[in-house]
Parts: sequence; C-alpha cells; structure tokens
Amino acid sequence: MSPFIIAIILSAAILHAVWNAIVKTAADRTTTLGLVALGHVIPGLVMVLLLPLPNLQSAPYIAMSTIVHFGYFYLLGRAYQHGDLSVVYPIARGIVPVLVSLWAYLLLGEVLSWAVLAGIGLIAAGIILSNWVALRSGIGKTALLFSLGTGFFISVYSLVDGVGVRISGNTLSYWAWGAFLHLFIAGFIGWRKRGTLARLPMKVWLVGIAGGMVSITAYGLVLYAKNFAPLGAVSALRETSVIFATLIGFIILKEGNWKRRLGAAVLMTIGIIVIGLNA
Repeated sequence: MSPFIIAIILSAAILHAVWNAIVKTAADRTTTLGLVALGHVIPGLVMVLLLPLPNLQSAPYIAMSTIVHFGYFYLLGRAYQHGDLSVVYPIARGIVPVLVSLWAYLLLGEVLSWAVLAGIGLIAAGIILSNWVALRSGIGKTALLFSLGTGFFISVYSLVDGVGVRISGNTLSYWAWGAFLHLFIAGFIGWRKRGTLARLPMKVWLVGIAGGMVSITAYGLVLYAKNFAPLGAVSALRETSVIFATLIGFIILKEGNWKRRLGAAVLMTIGIIVIGLNA
C-alpha cells in the first residue's frame, strides 16, 4: 500500500471522527443529524443526475440500507446524549468488525480464525476498559447500550451495502443513490422539527450540512482507496478513527479519564486491525 493511499485512508478516518464530534457538540443533536443527512443528499443528487443507474437487482439493498440508516442515526444521537465522544465512538465503531465477522459466520458459513477471535477479544477488553467505572457503579450503562446498538446498525448496513454494491454494476452509482435517499431521513427529521427549523441560526444550518459533506467525503475517500489496496487492509486502517475520536474528545472537548479511554481506543484499534487483516 503506497504512502499516498495510506494518507487518503487516514484522512477519511480523521474526517469521520470530526463529523461525529460535530454531532456530539450540537445543542440539538436530532436536528443536526437531519442536517448531516441533508449534507449527504446534496452531493448525492448531483451524482445521481450524472451517473448511470445501478443494476435493478441492487434496488432492494439500497432501500434496506436507507431504512437501517434511520435506526443508526436515531441510536447515534441518543448515544451522544448520554455519553462522551471518547467513549461512544470507539465502542460503536469497535464492535462493527466483531459483528460483521459474526454475521459472516452465521449467514455465510465462514470459519473464524484464531487471529479473528483474538481481535474480538481485544475489542471486548477495550470496551470493558473504556466503561470500567460505568460497569462497576451502574453509571453510564445507557450510553453503553446505545453505543452497542449503534454499532449493531452499522454492522447491518455494512453487510447490506457489501452485498448490494457487488451486484449494482457501478459502485459510484450505488453510493450516489444511497446518499441521495438520505432525503427521507432529512425529510422525516425536518417534519418532526418543523417548528424550530425556521428559527435555526444560519451557523447551525451550515455546520450541520458541512458535517454531512465531511461524512460523505470520508466515505468517498475510502471508496477510492479500495480501488488500489486490499479491502481488508483499507477497512482495518480506516477504523483507526477511534483513536482520532478519542483524541478530539479529551483534547478539544476536555473529556476526562483520557489515559483509560485512550488505552481502550488503542486496544480496540489493534483488535480491528487484526480482524481486518485476517478475516
């Protein structure tokens, strides 16, 4: 893997952590997530108009991915309502390769190697470490559950999109329609928040939509990198975003327990890389 591709993937990891920080620091996370979804729709619309249609067989997967994203956005907002960025993000992202490996075992009959099992163990240890006080005292269990739920939904849409994009005949077209159909998420949240949207400061609109642009750019960079490097290596390196999110959490947001949380993020990242390179 060339240094340029590595830089592309790490840039995507940083951007993904940044847009999650935007959501975490928002006064109204639900509205901000709606604006993030709108930030997906705008470039998605441009691509839909310019690119050919994906194969019809992939349409159910695009629809299913959109539905799953509803649950993902809801749980992500609730998780950040109850927990810090440096706890929620590493757990939500860290649990994904564990669940994807599990789905592959249950649905596709893939046998898990000892290396993958070791990676799962490292991620589990990182989750326990990041929530050690919460698990002992009962404080923060709600954040833990919402974080795990968020990771569950990420794993589901990752599986759905992984199958859908392969039968779409055009990766960019599949990605474009997936982004454009966030219109339903943005529209639903906009309807729910219709009483407050008109009073939102322009800064909030711009920050939310910019967060969506950052989010979709991060995905686009990963998509680009997958054309030039092994998929497992790209995915593994991409999940180093858990360290960047943790750094943002305690450097910029001044979240506490940074040594424990950084140690947990490092454990989960190592586990993710082990799974990514051996799954």
